[in-house]
Amino acid sequence: MSITLDTPIASLMTNKRRVGALKALGVVTVGDALTYYPFRVTEPVPLRSLREARIGEAMAFAAVVRGQRVTRTSGYSYRLEVVVDDSNFAPERRTSGALARLVYFSGKKQFIDWKAMGLREGATIVVSGQPSEFNGQLQFTHPETLTVAPNADDPDGDMFIPASSSLKYDADTIEAGLRRVCRPRPVYHATSRISSEHIHESILGFLRLLEGENADAGDGAALPVSLASPTSPAPPPSSASSSASAASSPAVSSAQVASAQRNAVEADRLAAAIPDILPESVRAARGLMHRAEAFAAIHDPQTTADFRRGIDAMRYEEAFICQTALLNARRHAHHAAAEPCPDTELRDRFIDALPFTLTGGQRGVIDDIAADMARDTPMQRLLQGEVGSGKTVVALAAMLQAVGSGRQAVLVAPTQVLAEQHVATISRMVAGLDDPAGGDGEPDPAGTASSAGSSAKRKTRTAGGNGSDGRAGIPVILLTGGMKLAERRRALAMAASGEPCIIVATHAAFSKTFQAPNLALAVIDEQHRFGVEQRESLRAKTDKAPHLLVMTATPIPRTAAMTWFGDLDISWLTELPGGRKPIRTFVVPEADVRTMASMFAHIRQRIDAGERAYVVCPRIDADDDDGESGADGSETGVYDVSDEMTREARSSLVAGSAGRGTAGGRNGAASDADATERPPLHAVTEIAARLAALPQFAGIAFATLTGRDDDETKARVMADFASGKTPILVATTVIEVGVDVPQASCIVIFDADRYGLSQLHQLRGRVGRGGTNSWAFLISRAEPGSPAEARLQVVQGTLDGAEIAQADLEFRGAGDVLGDAQSGGKSSLKLLRVVKDADMIADARSRADALLNADPDLTGEVQLAGAVLDFTRGNETFLTSS
Repeated sequence: MSITLDTPIASLMTNKRRVGALKALGVVTVGDALTYYPFRVTEPVPLRSLREARIGEAMAFAAVVRGQRVTRTSGYSYRLEVVVDDSNFAPERRTSGALARLVYFSGKKQFIDWKAMGLREGATIVVSGQPSEFNGQLQFTHPETLTVAPNADDPDGDMFIPASSSLKYDADTIEAGLRRVCRPRPVYHATSRISSEHIHESILGFLRLLEGENADAGDGAALPVSLASPTSPAPPPSSASSSASAASSPAVSSAQVASAQRNAVEADRLAAAIPDILPESVRAARGLMHRAEAFAAIHDPQTTADFRRGIDAMRYEEAFICQTALLNARRHAHHAAAEPCPDTELRDRFIDALPFTLTGGQRGVIDDIAADMARDTPMQRLLQGEVGSGKTVVALAAMLQAVGSGRQAVLVAPTQVLAEQHVATISRMVAGLDDPAGGDGEPDPAGTASSAGSSAKRKTRTAGGNGSDGRAGIPVILLTGGMKLAERRRALAMAASGEPCIIVATHAAFSKTFQAPNLALAVIDEQHRFGVEQRESLRAKTDKAPHLLVMTATPIPRTAAMTWFGDLDISWLTELPGGRKPIRTFVVPEADVRTMASMFAHIRQRIDAGERAYVVCPRIDADDDDGESGADGSETGVYDVSDEMTREARSSLVAGSAGRGTAGGRNGAASDADATERPPLHAVTEIAARLAALPQFAGIAFATLTGRDDDETKARVMADFASGKTPILVATTVIEVGVDVPQASCIVIFDADRYGLSQLHQLRGRVGRGGTNSWAFLISRAEPGSPAEARLQVVQGTLDGAEIAQADLEFRGAGDVLGDAQSGGKSSLKLLRVVKDADMIADARSRADALLNADPDLTGEVQLAGAVLDFTRGNETFLTSS
């Protein structure tokens, strides 16, 4: 059977339980297995004789079995005790021999019998483990052992082995066994279904199969030879010359020469089975390992330096593929045809009618967008701006340019609440624009829509429509999945008619039923909620590619933005509109009762002054698991960290969030001392009840809002909050995006130490939108001096989103901030780190650009072309996530 990287592991392994366990980790093919990277490698195990043993410190030695005994312990467990003697090995360490016991426990008699068969009296073995002391005797509990084949020169080689015995040996010589147990070992993120050792064993088996050996691909594989004792890994393809030099050395035995030659042949086979993806010129210029060599160095390293070199090679490969794919997509987009929208008259009337002056940044971005949209190639632009920086006005100007040119524009929002608010805001801001005299429509400078959310839901055509004044108006259509069937059909029919209009939609815009044949502009709001596939589906709504504007308030450092949005032109809005006052941020220890009481008294004063307050909790009720809201749209963003290496294994930092968390993940970016035993997270129901009972809030009405609430309830709650009927809103992070109530001046975030910094910055941006003084209170249970407290100090110390994003990346790792499983996608990037690998990414981008200039279709790089195609077939999830 010919084995390739695309071969399913299920066809190689008979142990279906292990196949299922690997599948749960995302390992389905041999290629998946080789790219399931270990997150660290152990240090080499030192050689020591039993006389040199140090309690609790790992060691390796060779010994002869002097006896064994199997006993029954309490219950149904069995105990195997093996006495070993290192008298033959100790002289090499210039010590005398000694005895030690190897002890194994198991409830399965088969395991004890199997272990005892390999550790027969007289057998020569290699042992690796941690010594301990029991009853005054040296003991190793469950050490790793390798059996060594009997040798004629071995004084103990006369051990009787029946001819019919099926006993196999793990190593040909003591030296080979010691090399194996002393070498560094990769450690993988495992689960309760499969251990790191079994993952390692399986991956080694696949490597052996690729080398062409008749080796077993792990426990229970279909091929006959067991992988319980895998041979040494093949050296790199460049090692063929070393075998020749070894042959010419008189000090090298013929057996060593034969072994070196065999390893060289195996290396060549592995290189043939795993072709390199990087161009040879790039690999040589960077001094990188061949791909086959890198996989061998990662999964079966000779030294820790080899492991690091292997990881570096694969990390650069990811950077190169990513940048080649992005540059390639950018080039193809610029060659596509789009409908030019040169008419800016309607847009200019809108800008002139605004009761406020645009910032210089807004004006510059609008001009850039206008120039892009006037071309017959599609605009692809990312607009990044701070919370409240005026992105909506910029997007509306772009949409009016499309409508003024006789085309349609669609604005896609992540939630129905936000879509309804957009409809109400846009409707008011464009009222009367069809009338050159301005009509009687007065734009709303704040762009608020909270009180109109429920009325917007009932409209599919606004801003004059065919209203009582007789003007036709600019149609603003609402399209959501929660609409009544009749309203939805009217909205779909109006969009399908091709009439110039503005369509505001949720995920319904990506459905097959939505058709907009005259679509010229697609605006994606808070685009980190949508996957690449969804974004691309809008291109199929019309014959020509629509212009694309994606927006995010999630602060992204420029390095990260250039990396992950390499196919887009990027604009930044850094100025805040006039009248905005900085939000005062305070970290409040929850145990500080006096400060908490003062905070609540301050909030009551602001409410009595006619203002509003948000209270944010990570859970809905006490029955939810920690960190989970258990509802769509109620994202918690609870921050728990572990390790940084692979994106496959990352803890679910954003539990309960649509398109944010990772499946089975266990990987963050930094160690967090307070991530061990933590108190339960606060819940909306709990906090609402506690606050309502406080004397500071006597006579104040509370409302709650979570992702479990239906759309009608959400609209009603937000309308009551905006009107002041319920001036305190206790909610989950469902309010994080798009909720705009100018009267809101205070926000209290419970369990703030469990959130990512960018999400705290987003939540804080819900206040301070009406020109009044505003406050954000971050309630924390973090220990003084802990990493969690350090994170909160960053948010307290700055309002600069870029600075916060940089700190968030450093604390959490790029994968958690930028996301890796959006819309069910599977990331092809497992090692690349945006902050730490910025120079590498820049180098890869430069070399990829030069390669594409010389070979635009990659005809000379077949393997790279295939990797780029795989990357762009829905596997890229390089859109940001807070």
